[in-house]
Amino acid sequence: MFAAHEPSDIDRFFRGLTEYAFHSRLGVVDPPLVDYVALLLVRFLRHDAVVSPPATEARGTDVARMLVAAREHDPSEALFEYRQIGDYTLFWSGLYPEAVERRRPSSRTDQLLDFRQAGKRAYWLASTLEPEDAAEERLLFERLSHEYDLCVEGLGEVRRAWGEAA
Repeated sequence: MFAAHEPSDIDRFFRGLTEYAFHSRLGVVDPPLVDYVALLLVRFLRHDAVVSPPATEARGTDVARMLVAAREHDPSEALFEYRQIGDYTLFWSGLYPEAVERRRPSSRTDQLLDFRQAGKRAYWLASTLEPEDAAEERLLFERLSHEYDLCVEGLGEVRRAWGEAA
């Protein structure tokens, strides 16, 4: 089993798992996209407040509140908030879809789709708010929006590979 001895060990572990899942299992070779997803895993691992499960309806409304708040802020703050929404929904949709599923109200059958749609839209909005001189970041957020479902699938593969590594 993997045992981290230094913070960089965790980074290398998740980067390796993510590259393996995306490259070998899905055939996706997009280094900036794969790097972003790997770093997302490391960031969420280090911020347990950010990764509390969306198991209750209140947690789900946090995303809605974040979307509303982002509209009220200046572009630089909104960019950060949209990125956070995209990251949060991608993380949970990809690694722990059962936690997202548990928060689905029985009267709405499309709640998971809405959760994913919120993430796709948030990344797209982040891409529109990046400064003109940040073309690479703009393109990355656009790809995250367009390839959101593929990234969800890739994170599912990361979870399976993580289980195999344990």
